[in-house]
Amino acid sequence: MKLNELRDQEGATKPRKRVGRGIGSGTGKTGGRGVKGQKSRSGVSINGFEGGQMPIYRRLPKRGFVNVFAKHFNVVSLGRIQQALDSGKLDASATINSETLKAAGIIRRPKDGIRILSDGDLKSKLDFDVAGASKAAIEKIEKLGGSITVSVKEVAENE
Repeated sequence: MKLNELRDQEGATKPRKRVGRGIGSGTGKTGGRGVKGQKSRSGVSINGFEGGQMPIYRRLPKRGFVNVFAKHFNVVSLGRIQQALDSGKLDASATINSETLKAAGIIRRPKDGIRILSDGDLKSKLDFDVAGASKAAIEKIEKLGGSITVSVKEVAENE
C-alpha cells in the first residue's frame, strides 16, 4: 500500500448539501429556507428575539453578585504532600510554602495563598508557612511534631 492509495472507508464522509442550485437538485429556489420573511433573507441574527415580547433573559431577575475582594486559595491535601515526599519531589527539611509546592509541581500557579486540608495521612514532621489550614490538618501536623504558621487566620470549623 502506498500513501496515494489511502482512502476513507466507504460512507465515512458525506458530500455537503449544496442548496440553491436549481429546481432539479431538490434543494433549489428557496434552498430550504421556506418562503419570504426575515429568516429567508441573508444577514439575519435574531437569537433571543421574541417578537417584541420581553425576552426571557430580561424577564428573569438578576441574582447574586461576584465579590471582587474574595480570596482564592490553592487547596492542597496532606495526602498529596506525602505523595510528593515519597516520590522525592519535596524535601522534608525545607519549609512548605507556595514556592516549594510550585517547584515540586503540586500547584500550577500560586493564587492568594495555600490552604492545607487534612485528607490523607502525613508520616513525617514538616514545617508549613501557609495562608490557611483546617483544624484537622493543624492537629495532624502538630501531632507529628511539625509546626504550621498560618499567616491568614482562616481556620475552618467543619471539614
